Order: sequence, then structure tokens, then C-alpha cells
Amino acid sequence: MEDREATYERVKARFNRSHNAEDLFFLSRSCYAGIIRFRKDGYMSTPIGPHQPVSPASVEKRINVWRERTKGTDFRCQDFAETMKLAKAGDLIYCDPPYTDTQAILYGAQVFSLNRLYSEIADAKTRGAFVALSIDGKKRSGRKEIDVGIPDGLFETERQVNCGRSMLRRLQMEGQTLESEVVADRLLLTWPQ
Repeated sequence: MEDREATYERVKARFNRSHNAEDLFFLSRSCYAGIIRFRKDGYMSTPIGPHQPVSPASVEKRINVWRERTKGTDFRCQDFAETMKLAKAGDLIYCDPPYTDTQAILYGAQVFSLNRLYSEIADAKTRGAFVALSIDGKKRSGRKEIDVGIPDGLFETERQVNCGRSMLRRLQMEGQTLESEVVADRLLLTWPQ
């Protein structure tokens, strides 16, 4: 039986040649911390993670649940602004952009413009769409608050969502306790609650 690292590298090499969905799915479930990184040339470079991959039976169950929940859904691969412009009065838009404090090196976030997102949120709000945005909040168990430059009046409600211990710090501080590394994200809503 081929070892897990050799299998991972074989599938990653095949994906980098053909960019097929099945290999991407496998890589997303077994790469380091579930964070897929692509170089500028499109090459997927994330190494294998230390965890055991999800079993085939568990994957099958999750796929069947996902299939049922997304029946009739139209998935599109396009710029977020194009998608948001489709929203009409009464529609709900959920935005989960790259977080500014720790994800600037991930997901191509170097070129992501939070101000552009705020502008699209304002336009959608003007059309009567409801927008929920999750974004940086507090880190280091509340000792560090992240300023994301929220425009005055754009959001009506702000909630703190306890996310538990920092995923990135957990990877960096393997084996250490992380009581001082609790993260709380902001959930911002364009309507009062």
C-alpha cells in the first residue's frame, strides 16, 4: 500500500497537470490545515497535513447531505461584485472575505480590496438587499482588536462570534495550550436586530 504522503504528492501532481474537480476535492480534505495555496502560475503548492484524511464512508455521507441541501442551487465562479449586483430587495448576501490581519498571504488576498467590498455592500443595501459580513474582530483573548475600517452607517448591527482558539496559532504552537489565543470574529449586519 502506498504511503499517505506519496499518495498525496501523486494526486497533487495529477491535479497540477489537469485541474480536475475530484483531485481538488481530495487535496482540500488532506492538505495542511485545509488551506489550499496556489502560486501565481496556478500551481497548487500546499503540502500534506499532519491529520488523517476523512474516511471514504464519511466523505460519501457528507456529499449526500450536501447534494440534498444544495439541490436547485446555481453555483457561479465570478467576481463577488458581479454576484452581489444580482441581489434584489429582500435577498440576503453573506460575505466572508479574506481577513485582513492574518490572511493577507492566503487566498490571493494581497489584491483583495475591502473598500471595494464595502462599496458593493452599500449598493446592495441601497437596493434593499440584506448583507451579513463576517470579518476580523478580536484576537489574543480580546487583547488585540483588529481595525478593518468599517464605514460609518454601513452596518446596523455588530455581534462578536467566539471562534475558539486561533487555527493559525494552533498550527504554529503545536502541543502548547492556547488559552490566551481565543479569537472572536465580527458579524456585521446591514439591518437592525
